[in-house]
Amino acid sequence: MMDDVGKKIKELRTKNNLTLKDLSVKSGMSIGFLSQLERGLTTIAIDTLSNLGEVLGVDLSYFLSSPNQSKKPIIRSYEKEVFQINSNQFIYYNLTNDIENKELLPRYIEILPTNSKEDVETYNHEGEEFIYVIEGILTLVINHEQFELFPGDSAHYSSKTFHNWSNHTSKTVKLIAVHTPNILKK
Repeated sequence: MMDDVGKKIKELRTKNNLTLKDLSVKSGMSIGFLSQLERGLTTIAIDTLSNLGEVLGVDLSYFLSSPNQSKKPIIRSYEKEVFQINSNQFIYYNLTNDIENKELLPRYIEILPTNSKEDVETYNHEGEEFIYVIEGILTLVINHEQFELFPGDSAHYSSKTFHNWSNHTSKTVKLIAVHTPNILKK
C-alpha cells in the first residue's frame, strides 16, 4: 500500500510542478523523508498524510482509495477501504463497488468520540436517509429535537428536514447509513 501512496504523492507533486525541495518547504517534511515516501521505503502517519494531502490539494481519501477497485457486486469485510475522513471525527467506508453508477449510497460510518455536549449544527438537502446503529450511542438531531439511538435502533427520515448526527460519548459509534440520492453518482 505504501508503494501506491508514494506513487500518488509523486504524481501529484510532478503534476503541480513541485520539486522535492518545494514540497519540503510547503509541508515542513524533510526532502529525504519525502523521497523515501515516494519510493515506498517508509511509512507515514494518517494525520501527516492528511496534512500532505492539503498541501497537494487532495483529500486523505485520495491516497487510501484503490485505483483498480473491482466492479464486482460483493465487498468482503477485509476489502473494506476508508473512503473519506471528515473533521478527523467521521470515517466513511463505502459498502458497494461501482458507486458512481448506483442510486443508493450505502456506507459504514465510524464516529469518533468528542466527549462534548455542544449543540449539533443541523443542515438539510435533497433525498432521504436511513441509519442503523451497530455500536455505541448516536445523538441524532432532527428539526431541533435530539434523540439518543442505541445499538439496534434505526431512523428513516427525509433529508429535507434539518438534521445531523454526533457522538457525545467516550466510545466510538458505528452505524450503517443509506442515502438517496447518491451524491457520488456521476
